[in-house]
Amino acid sequence: MSSTRRLTHQDAARIVDVVRGELEASRLGAAVAVVDSHGELVAFLRTDGCRLPSIGIAINKAYTAAREQIESGNLGERSREEGFPMTNFGELRYVTWGGGVPIKVDGQTIGAVGVSGLPEAEDIGLARKGANLITG
Repeated sequence: MSSTRRLTHQDAARIVDVVRGELEASRLGAAVAVVDSHGELVAFLRTDGCRLPSIGIAINKAYTAAREQIESGNLGERSREEGFPMTNFGELRYVTWGGGVPIKVDGQTIGAVGVSGLPEAEDIGLARKGANLITG
């Protein structure tokens, strides 16, 4: 028998709260999404000043990271390097920009964090910070 770990809504709320604190301290507008292992939304926040397209992008970055179990930006790099177009996945929600980070515990992906609205490096940094709350 195998055991499965899950991301709880309390875990997701903690992640959103940490990223929210960073955004508010810097007075930055962005969207933060936390999804479960299937890529389904558990928690979401749009801070003041966040551009509207960032909402869907943050959710889809998290979705991509959870479904493929790698960072969204890494999936994009692999797609370009290997010459395997993202359209071949048949999944229109996949995003290849950085900012989607899987949450892995004991090698098992239990969810992901997506951040959008800032320069890519900042999105990545905040998403990793959120994921690290759980992965330690």
